[in-house]
Amino acid sequence: MEFQNVSVVGLGTMGHGIAQTLALAGANIRVFDTNHKFLEELHHRISGNLSVMMDAGAIPQVDESEVLKRIVCCKNESEALKGAEFVIEAIVEDLELKKAFFQRCETIVSADTILASNTSSFPMTEISQLLSRPERAINTHWFNPPHVIPVVEVIPGEKTTQQTVDQVVRFLKELGKHPVRIHQELPGFVLNRLQIALFREMLDLVGRGVISAEDLDIAVRGSLGLRWAAVGPMRVGDFGGWDVLTKVYEVLASQIRSDTKLPEALADLQLQGKLGLKTGAGFFEFPDEDYERVVAEKDRKFMAWAKVLREHYES
Repeated sequence: MEFQNVSVVGLGTMGHGIAQTLALAGANIRVFDTNHKFLEELHHRISGNLSVMMDAGAIPQVDESEVLKRIVCCKNESEALKGAEFVIEAIVEDLELKKAFFQRCETIVSADTILASNTSSFPMTEISQLLSRPERAINTHWFNPPHVIPVVEVIPGEKTTQQTVDQVVRFLKELGKHPVRIHQELPGFVLNRLQIALFREMLDLVGRGVISAEDLDIAVRGSLGLRWAAVGPMRVGDFGGWDVLTKVYEVLASQIRSDTKLPEALADLQLQGKLGLKTGAGFFEFPDEDYERVVAEKDRKFMAWAKVLREHYES
């Protein structure tokens, strides 16, 4: 493998799944989180993920104990970083905390160690401002759940070398991921920008009562989602004809929501404390006793689509 010894710091929503992916591929992982509960529950969470993935046929049958043995939970940050060839940061989304973390990394890791952030917001050019060797720093933006979703955005900073980019892309492919090279550092990169643009219009339509949240999900899954998953949106445009899309664009562009105000439907959810699964309700209800079942079922659906995509690329 491109890197055999990897450190993952931050084990919340993303970090535990990233560590699992690395361990499944055969790397040796050292992990740390300031939240000791995440450290204590890490092996249990990963064991549960592995069981769901094996049951769904997303991965071959593996010896869970062998996978878990590759993940060493450390008592402090410096212990986790010791001997690392590749560091993945998945701590809280705070620019100053990330800058300080990578500055500390440089005092512990070797000069050749690659430093990667899983940030979904901040350019590596900003995160690496305090580094003496920013050429080995890069953003690798995984998607939730990271042990299931194939795509990882790869975004170099202004001083990141091509060698660093090439090494990271090779490594992600070895992990079974589909790395996508982003050529400019834009806030939110590419996929989050698309997601927010779509959510702005979808939340506006639901908020105005044009369509229910449930029917919107049905509509997207059975049309746009199906077509985009099969061939991608740009190919859908080619197949449909850009002359047709041009006419539709000219009619609808001025009608689609384009302001920067928080959609009313989203603001209402915030006021009510309905933040989704984590609070038991969003647009839909999630009883407490169903939490693990709901998450597992969601992941199984993601795995089914990921398997189809993987088979497509391998054929």
